[in-house]
Amino acid sequence: MMGLALRRNRFKKRAVPKPRVWQLPAFARDVRRLLRIAGIAAAAAGAVGVAAFTLDRPIHVITMDGAFQRVSPGQVEKVAAPYALAGFMSADLDAIRRAVEAIPWVDKALVARRWPLSLHITVIEQTAVARWNEAGLLNSRGELFVRAATHVPPELPRLSGPPGSEAEVARLYLTAQGRMLEAGLRIAALRLDPRGAWEMDLDNGITVRLGRHDVEERIDRFIHTASQVIAHRLNEVNYVDMRYSNGFAIGWRGAVTPAAAPLKRADDADA
Repeated sequence: MMGLALRRNRFKKRAVPKPRVWQLPAFARDVRRLLRIAGIAAAAAGAVGVAAFTLDRPIHVITMDGAFQRVSPGQVEKVAAPYALAGFMSADLDAIRRAVEAIPWVDKALVARRWPLSLHITVIEQTAVARWNEAGLLNSRGELFVRAATHVPPELPRLSGPPGSEAEVARLYLTAQGRMLEAGLRIAALRLDPRGAWEMDLDNGITVRLGRHDVEERIDRFIHTASQVIAHRLNEVNYVDMRYSNGFAIGWRGAVTPAAAPLKRADDADA
């Protein structure tokens, strides 16, 4: 039995030792990974640079659209052309937009690249809703966009007030004009004096004195009450004074006669 056991052991497989595999330390693997990423990024940046260099050729055409009633295409091209010399890709679109918007009567400008070698500019002109003092023009946001217009549309209402009050005066005008139009009336002028008192002229020649306080409420009271009283005698009325808490006064042409008495002045400081 012993001999048999020895013969079987002769054919038993011997264990083969596994080869040792050498590995980079963890920090070295991280460095190699970062180098690989950096190489890919550098290659991508190089490709982008080559593409940009290839595409950044001189701009051949500047196209534009807009109403062009107060602004000419020649004005737009004159201010945009110097920026276009930078090239199709490197042209600063924001700088071009700001330059175009600096042209009088330009409200907004949109600038875009057009493949392959052109720029397109859309011009949106200002809309004048009122005159400011003698020759200024206000837009619907109450912004004084032209201080000395060579041509002032005569149909525009005239607004005036202390320096810096343009937006405040324009806001009240736009608010009040809608209400007046609904009543068949139209504001021809609106004034704010240095003391803060308001006064408006209607297109029928009547002046409405509004004072310094509760101005919008007094406008509503004029529309719903005073205008009804004078509706059939407009040609005889010089002014309507709304600066009273319990009524109003009417100044007749050639004479001054109160519409109701006694009247209590709401703010004596407005006298």
